[in-house]
Amino acid sequence: QVQLVESGGGLAQPGGSLRLSCAASGFTFSNYAMSWARQAPGKRLEWVSGIYSDGSDTYYADSVKGRFTISRDNAKNTVYLQMNSLKPEDTALYYCGRVAQAYWFGSSWYDLLRYDYWGQGTQVTVSS
Repeated sequence: QVQLVESGGGLAQPGGSLRLSCAASGFTFSNYAMSWARQAPGKRLEWVSGIYSDGSDTYYADSVKGRFTISRDNAKNTVYLQMNSLKPEDTALYYCGRVAQAYWFGSSWYDLLRYDYWGQGTQVTVSS
């Protein structure tokens, strides 16, 4: 069965960095685009970043552009999110998700209905 397991969250100071990982299993990872999304307390799930199945292109929400970098290692079935220059407003539970359609190279990353699996999440807290 499909499993997505996030790790790497924790407490960081404003301006600090964290690197999240998402280990995938139960499907051919290299065939699927992947995304990171986050949910702050009392708020809706918000798409953060996406990467195509072959890693050929990456996309970011305006709120994280220039600070976060998504990448993937198809040999390790893992997608990463490097988060730099963290701000208190980045505090949230971070999830990785799989785009439901294999070999998808579209642009509507923000449409959460496009995803069929999400991990359990990893907590990121940015505070001094």
